[in-house]
Amino acid sequence: MISFIDDHREVYGVEPICRVLPIAPSTYYVHAARRADPDKQPARARSDAALMIEIQRVFEANFCVYGVRKIWRQLAREGIVTARCTVARLMRRLGLAGVVRGRTVRTTIPDPAAACPLDRVNRQFKAPRPNALWVSDFTYVATWSGFVYVAFVIDVFARRIVGWRASRRAHASFVLDALEQALHERRPVQGSGLVHHSDRGSQLPGCENSVECLCRRLPVQRLARSAVEGRGHSSKIVHAVSAQIRSFREVLTQQPVRILVRPPLPG
Repeated sequence: MISFIDDHREVYGVEPICRVLPIAPSTYYVHAARRADPDKQPARARSDAALMIEIQRVFEANFCVYGVRKIWRQLAREGIVTARCTVARLMRRLGLAGVVRGRTVRTTIPDPAAACPLDRVNRQFKAPRPNALWVSDFTYVATWSGFVYVAFVIDVFARRIVGWRASRRAHASFVLDALEQALHERRPVQGSGLVHHSDRGSQLPGCENSVECLCRRLPVQRLARSAVEGRGHSSKIVHAVSAQIRSFREVLTQQPVRILVRPPLPG
């Protein structure tokens, strides 16, 4: 907004522009005075400017590999006392990030060329009754023995996981096992209008056709498939459950992961 006024003040003037925009002329003049004279900056801005120089120095002196924790501790050893959250905030502003060991894992790899069901939810993750809207996703937990992938299906009305499976590999079958468990657990009836919503991950080939085959094998209604555009899921419910599953790292590290297998259905 300040830059917009700077670009058009010569033509329209500051006061006429401020009468249209939700900003007072005095606010604009204060910002302009601070830019012209750095001594008029507030104390926090001056402190941030001085601290960013020190953070940049420590980051470059340690081969650009230090993260927030190590830079914060190095500053403390040098007698520069500040909060860790302040270091994290200023590092984000500077675009600095430490080196992370291991490889990054993406659980959602969209394919724009692949066919995608319509988004029947439109980011309205509310349900008037049970078995009206299910959201599903899968995440990973990094353990000492490798990555463990966990798929889950959530009933939006009950805020409850109705089906889940764990696997060492991200393949279509363990995602379908979680959906099969949810269908066995809830037994949705014909005509209830159940919608199964997920993201647009394409690294599970054949999953869409497998869902249709699964619904034909089970004595339940045919699911109305729904998917969301973009890389990740748009539901806060899914993000909260994913974060909770990642907190099980110690349990999965100390105990072997047991994959639950249901006997095959007849026919």
